[in-house]
Amino acid sequence: MSVSSSPSASDAYDDAVASFVAFWGEMASQWGINRTMAQIHARLFCADAPMNTDEIMEALDISRGNANMNLRSLCEWQLVSKMRMPDSRKDYYQADTNVWRITARIIEERQRRELQPVRTQLEGYRTELPDVGTPASTARTDMLHERLDALIELIEAFESVSEVLLPLVQRNDTDTLEQLVQMARMVAAQSTPPRDAHDHDGNDDTQSGSPSSPNGAPHPSASNASS
Repeated sequence: MSVSSSPSASDAYDDAVASFVAFWGEMASQWGINRTMAQIHARLFCADAPMNTDEIMEALDISRGNANMNLRSLCEWQLVSKMRMPDSRKDYYQADTNVWRITARIIEERQRRELQPVRTQLEGYRTELPDVGTPASTARTDMLHERLDALIELIEAFESVSEVLLPLVQRNDTDTLEQLVQMARMVAAQSTPPRDAHDHDGNDDTQSGSPSSPNGAPHPSASNASS
């Protein structure tokens, strides 16, 4: 194959960036993060120099309004910083490339924007429940109260996990994070119930060689066969 017919290194680089940007947007959308916002961040993450709004619009084929809105959000999340360049009146943007800070900011923002409002809303619904009533209505209220409490406790558990992990992520404390993962695996293994003998052999009777009745006693047919 001639050199002229093979793709250039520049084309290969651009293709790799485009694939990464598309993947990052798809992955982020599954986390509940705006796809275009994630794609802009990914494109800036790959850039070797700050980019202005026009360059971002052209690279991602998006409108100016869409670009401005998502760039504003990225700046609010502190994932992207805005700057001015010499001899230019345009605003330029540069992504934070420290993956630990990026992860920490996403954890913080998702907790603030998603978990905390859900917990507040659930607590409001619980407060609206009546305190007194007929025995039937009281029982129904108690039932719903317990179910809402269970949901609130679940949200609080997620928040607690985030609060514990966040300082470790911010400090790039990989050693402690690995220790926590190992501890979590040990706890999960200890809390898993042992597999029953049925899971291994399919039926206990195959070990004794004779069928059994439901109460564990030998089946009558087995006695008849032996007599």
